[in-house]
Amino acid sequence: MKTGGRRRMGVEERREQLIGVALDLFSRRSPEDVSIDEIAEAAGISRPLVYHYFPGKQNLYEAALRRAADELAERFVEPREGPLGHRLLRVMKRFFDFVDEHGPGFSALMRGGPGIPVGRHGTPTATSRTGDMINGVRQAAYEQILAHLGIASATPRMELVVRSWISLAETTALMWLDGRRIPREELERQLVHDFVALTAVSAANDPETARALARMLRDEPADGPFADLVGRLIALAPGDG
Repeated sequence: MKTGGRRRMGVEERREQLIGVALDLFSRRSPEDVSIDEIAEAAGISRPLVYHYFPGKQNLYEAALRRAADELAERFVEPREGPLGHRLLRVMKRFFDFVDEHGPGFSALMRGGPGIPVGRHGTPTATSRTGDMINGVRQAAYEQILAHLGIASATPRMELVVRSWISLAETTALMWLDGRRIPREELERQLVHDFVALTAVSAANDPETARALARMLRDEPADGPFADLVGRLIALAPGDG
């Protein structure tokens, strides 16, 4: 009798294994370029067994994206201690860690995934489900930033600042993936600078944003990223001569 054979997995354990394998492959290549055969081989099982746990590649793809979306949302979670500039810088580092580790998968997630036929009779399409995942990540990030600002309910202008900044972070990351022509450390710091710059522009027209900006700058140390931006701007100002 044979001994030392492959351990039999339960249904949920096998599903989780396949999601992990698929996510790893999607992190290195575009999801549409990864076949079920490759996923089966990487998982050490047969192609029919993959279909036993997931009706099709799209189902597995969505499950992998859902896990990626949950992980990405977690990257915005940060203890509310210390100056906001340093907190945002740590968040941006974790955000770019994720982008770096899951390049093709991140691109697919942010761009809504490959084209999927429209569902019938009002059934949600795969594209709309992926969109819901993306919006869930954005909403989680938005709520985290508001909490760090100490704002329970944002004014329309403050909401515009935060949501615009989240969108800018996504676009910056996607552009960085296309050639990585700017060092990511520079982009991480630039995005923190962008946040305070967007806040400052809105503060001129919105008292709540002005109060939030005052709190941000009051608690910022001399060596913090917000103070760094102010120093750089002052250095650009023309002299008296």
